[in-house]
Amino acid sequence: MNIVVLVKQTFDTEERVVLSGNEAVEDGAKFVINPYDEYAVEQGLLLREAAGGGTVTVVSVGPARAAEALRTALAMGADEAALVDDERLAGADEYAVSRVLAAVLSSLGAAPDVVLGGNFSVDNGAGQVAVRLAALLGLPHVASVTALSVDGGVARAVRDAEGDAETYEVPLPALFTAQQGLNEPRYPTLPGILKAKKKPFRTLTLDDLGLAPDDVAPKTARVGLALPPARAAGRLLAGDPASQAAELARLLREEAKAL
Repeated sequence: MNIVVLVKQTFDTEERVVLSGNEAVEDGAKFVINPYDEYAVEQGLLLREAAGGGTVTVVSVGPARAAEALRTALAMGADEAALVDDERLAGADEYAVSRVLAAVLSSLGAAPDVVLGGNFSVDNGAGQVAVRLAALLGLPHVASVTALSVDGGVARAVRDAEGDAETYEVPLPALFTAQQGLNEPRYPTLPGILKAKKKPFRTLTLDDLGLAPDDVAPKTARVGLALPPARAAGRLLAGDPASQAAELARLLREEAKAL
C-alpha cells in the first residue's frame, strides 16, 4: 500500500506566542508537528502494518526548519520524506499550498492509495489544504475521521459530525483527515531516530515541480493579527437577587454587548 501523509510544522501549543506587526515572532520559539498531523502519521503507519507492507511518505511545504517535523515522522516509522522549501512561497495561503502538494503527489513514482492529513492546523485553523488537494486530484475524501480501516480497494471511515458519528465506505484512492481520538501517536524511539537519518529525504523547489510563482500566487492576504484581549478580573454583584439580575443584564447589554 502506498500512503502519503501531509505534515505541517506549527508552534508548540504550549508556547507563548509573541507578535510583531502581523507576524508571530519565531526567534526562540519551539516548533512541533501539527498535533492533528501526528494522528495522520500514526494512522499511515497502522494502515501499512495492517496491509503487511507498503510505503509511508511524509510531505511538507515550508521553510528549512520544517525538515525537523519530517525527521520526527521518519523516526516514528515513515519510510521517506519530501520538503518543498522555496522562498517564493513565503506568504502562501491554503490555495497555494494545495497546488504545490498536488504537484508533489503527481511527481511521485506511484500514485498513492491513501492520502492522510490533519483535520486542521493549530496555527491557522482553516482546515482547507487537504480537502482542496482532494479536489485538485479528483479524490473522494472524508474529513475529521475517528476510525479508519482498509479492506481490499475500499476504505471504511467513521467521522466526527459535531457530537454524532457518520460511517462512510469509499473506493481507493481516497483522502482522509484525522480528528483527535483516531489513535494514540507513538513516540520516536532511539533506534528510529538513528534510522531516520538514513532514510530518503528530498528537498524540492517550485522549479523541480514545474511550477511558476504565478501558478501558486495566494488568493487571500492577512490584513491583521492580534492576541485576544486580556481576561478581566471577575466582578461580584451586590444587592438582592433581583438587583443582581438587573445589574447583570445591564452589564451584558452595555459592556459585553452580548444582548
